Amino acid sequence: MSAVGAAPARVERRPAPTPRPAPGTRPRRRTSGRRGILGSVVWIVGLAAVLAGVVALNVTVLQLNLKLDSLARERADLKATNAGLSGRLAGAGSPFEIERLAQSRLRLRQATPEQTTYVQLAR
Repeated sequence: MSAVGAAPARVERRPAPTPRPAPGTRPRRRTSGRRGILGSVVWIVGLAAVLAGVVALNVTVLQLNLKLDSLARERADLKATNAGLSGRLAGAGSPFEIERLAQSRLRLRQATPEQTTYVQLAR
């Protein structure tokens, strides 16, 4: 006797049982563990290569900076030498310096008024 409007009884289903391996056989190992280790090794090697490249680049930049610093010092020394030579050249071209050199090296003397002759050109 069933009641009017009563819900039908539900039958509960169980999942199918998993088959058990035959005795004496081993279950297969998963290969995903090896793949994970291999992937990690690849990442480590790749990261090491990138870091080695960064270190090599930094060493090269440091060497170039040292060379640039050396060239800057040499440039400053050359500018100072040029300034000194320029000063000596400016002083060597003065009339007093020329007269002094003519008297000491060439043994030339100032002409007296009696030794001076003036020439007048016709126009």
